Amino acid sequence: MNVLFTSVEAAPFAKVGGMADVVGSLPAALRRLGVDARVVMPGTGSIPHQKYNITHRFGFKFAHRGGVSEVQVYGTEWKGVPVYFVQAWPYLGQERSVYQDVSQDYPRFIFFSQVVQAVAWQLREREGWFPDVLHAHDWHTGLVPFLLTASRWQADWRGVGSLMTLHNMAYQGDWAGSFLYNAGIPPRLDPLLWQGNKDNNLLAMGILYADYVTTVSPRYAIEIQYPENAFGLDHLVRARLPDLRGILNGIDVEDWNPATDRVIAQNYDVDTVELHRPANKAALQQRLGLPVRPEVPLLGVVSRLTGQKGIDLLIPAVRGLLSTHDVQFVALGSGEDALEYGLWGVQNDFGGRARFVNTYSDDLAHLIYAGSDIFLMPSRFEPCGTSQMFAMRYGSLPLVRETGGLADTVQNYDDGAGDSGTGFTFLWSEPYPLYNTMRWAVETYFTRKEAWRRMVRRAMLRDFSWDTSARHYVDLYHQAAARHR
Repeated sequence: MNVLFTSVEAAPFAKVGGMADVVGSLPAALRRLGVDARVVMPGTGSIPHQKYNITHRFGFKFAHRGGVSEVQVYGTEWKGVPVYFVQAWPYLGQERSVYQDVSQDYPRFIFFSQVVQAVAWQLREREGWFPDVLHAHDWHTGLVPFLLTASRWQADWRGVGSLMTLHNMAYQGDWAGSFLYNAGIPPRLDPLLWQGNKDNNLLAMGILYADYVTTVSPRYAIEIQYPENAFGLDHLVRARLPDLRGILNGIDVEDWNPATDRVIAQNYDVDTVELHRPANKAALQQRLGLPVRPEVPLLGVVSRLTGQKGIDLLIPAVRGLLSTHDVQFVALGSGEDALEYGLWGVQNDFGGRARFVNTYSDDLAHLIYAGSDIFLMPSRFEPCGTSQMFAMRYGSLPLVRETGGLADTVQNYDDGAGDSGTGFTFLWSEPYPLYNTMRWAVETYFTRKEAWRRMVRRAMLRDFSWDTSARHYVDLYHQAAARHR
């Protein structure tokens, strides 16, 4: 089974969100199961070729409505996975970031989707490798399943299946009609696309034309069947229910391992967590200029600062908690101006116990996972989320809203009724329920030390590796390819 991933993000080369972590780690897990998985992505100009040993592989001419482009393909191997980077002036290779504005992103991503099959053809000619399945990710490559369907009159493409993975339906590539017309994309005549004027929506095309559609958690597969979380595409999702699967994301358990992590202050595992983890809390407090107080709970946040992530709920709730309880608070991230200002205000008003770092630092993120006691993730919606998995793996108990992958991965504390729970959950997306749940978590930390220790141990023992989920993907790949043979 040969599978070609098509994505505009893949860690560590180009990362903005969780999709990059999936595309950067799932193919390696698939290869361990015997699938020859490879990745093709735009060769964004900011990717350092020397750092990742990226070298030129081949070039070819690609004719399209805009003319004939000289396409250059570069490649490397990352964790045993061949990764190919496509550059073609003026579409790919000049930009300095993954995303820019619509007028630039739509032409770039449409061109990239058009050239994916040409790259696959060249791989067969030059390396003797051809995909059985094309696996597209989010709206940026939603055009790929449609173009594959339009190519099936050719014998070479007749037996190739397709998967479409939905990482976040809030972003869809809507109103791309003029860009599709200029690129010479055939009309989309399916009545389901005409419903709601979605024939120019790139994500809608991927949902409708892929053999199978997957989401990044089982709960999210249910939530997107309703208007609130499907953002206008719920009718398409319901039409594809027989072919919709919710497969929980995994994480790279080698990269995220407190026993071997090189950037935290002290390594530990589930058996040494009580002895060695406190050194990381002290190191985090020292690094950010907080009083080194092992006895108080430290609440941490690592997040994009957006409304989706519930940061506007978090700010008043944290203010209330800092006013009533002896706690410390640390936030790392950047995003919307109003939310950044709000977190600066928390630091200014509670300067002895609160810190806001207005950027992203991978090293500091690791230290927050290893040094915080409670990890806050009050997302309004979260297709899967990986931060809560990182936190549990590092022994920081997540406090999350009960939605999407957060509901699938965090088991609510039973408040002493039994011996279950790996964190704390709340339902309503309002500041007061969040405040009450934080208060509950803090009081549990102070008054139920033994229950807290057992909960930390349960959280660290959760298996979030890709092994189980990768097997589900393998089954779908075989089914998708079998549809056309």
